[in-house]
Amino acid sequence: MTTPEQDHEGREPADGLGEQRVREGGADARPTRTHLSAAGLRSRGWTGGMVRQLLGEPDLLGVNPHVRSAPPTRLYLVERVEAVERSDGFRAAAAAARRSGAEKAADRRRRREVLARIAAEPVTVPRPAPEELAALAVEHRRRGKEGRAHGREEAHAVVADPDPDTLRRWKVDYLCHRLARYDDLLDAAGGGPGRAAAEELLRSRVYTAIAEAHPDLAQECERQLRERQCGPPRA
Repeated sequence: MTTPEQDHEGREPADGLGEQRVREGGADARPTRTHLSAAGLRSRGWTGGMVRQLLGEPDLLGVNPHVRSAPPTRLYLVERVEAVERSDGFRAAAAAARRSGAEKAADRRRRREVLARIAAEPVTVPRPAPEELAALAVEHRRRGKEGRAHGREEAHAVVADPDPDTLRRWKVDYLCHRLARYDDLLDAAGGGPGRAAAEELLRSRVYTAIAEAHPDLAQECERQLRERQCGPPRA
């Protein structure tokens, strides 16, 4: 491996694309490309994985044209690149890269569609009277505790006479439970970051809708949403 300073007389340093050129036929002749940078390879259909797999180490290290203190630009001989591009291995790798790119594009499109649907879907919140909502929230809490407790008496003791802050939390929990059917919108989002973004958007819409339908629960909705996004406050 050489550097531009070590190359033949008559060669020029890497240009703005990180490509090495040499003049042929005199000083006024158009320079002929001798090396390709990573950007030049990408324009020919190469991916980073294909470069590592099929080309390996660069043939030349050039000075970065934009930031002199940056790592050197990796350059590859055009003749070697062209020879690899004629191989069956390159054609197979290029076809696989195209399929992967198409699949990723389709996945991004599907995720955008899911987010658009979640953003447009009306969220209808039940609006019982405050006393009825309190009773429903307590009963919902009791049923949940009963499923984890050893007996009905213990469950009743756990939910008896909650303080106002606790009751507001139970009301929001109950309403979120009633709105759980909107989770079906997430099924098309798949997994990974797309699923996380869809869940965050749906959660925000649900809490916002609850706060609008029940203004007295707005502060609790904000607290729960913040806790879900950032985690519970440190002790």
